[in-house]
Amino acid sequence: MTKIYDVEQGELVDAVAQSLKSVPEIKPPEWAPFVKTGHFKERPPLNKDWWYLRSAAVLRKVMLLGPVGVSKLRGKFGGKKNRGHKPEHRYKASGNIIRKILQQLEKAGLIAKTDKGVHKGRILGPKGASLLGKAAESLRPKK
Repeated sequence: MTKIYDVEQGELVDAVAQSLKSVPEIKPPEWAPFVKTGHFKERPPLNKDWWYLRSAAVLRKVMLLGPVGVSKLRGKFGGKKNRGHKPEHRYKASGNIIRKILQQLEKAGLIAKTDKGVHKGRILGPKGASLLGKAAESLRPKK
């Protein structure tokens, strides 16, 4: 059995994004082609399927980080802003995009809300684990 740790993360995210296109609950909102993914970006994404790629990356991060919320994911998907001659600063990613993706993944049954002690947030559900496992299995190097 191949785990998600055994394959390249970029290839895994691409494979999961392709399978997320067939999930009816996950679709980009009408404003998606016009927004930037964060304050630190200069332009909107050029890839027309960026919503599915971000959804796959969020699903992977939820699996890796355990109970996780929007704020933690904003930091993980953030980046540095080019401020001209001033020093660069790190900024968080757009919270609205991540929130909508988490809501769609939850509606599709791929993730679920939980409380583990003092930690609360979203964790990977069995359907999401199966999706990631199948994608990793399809990317396994042939011997």
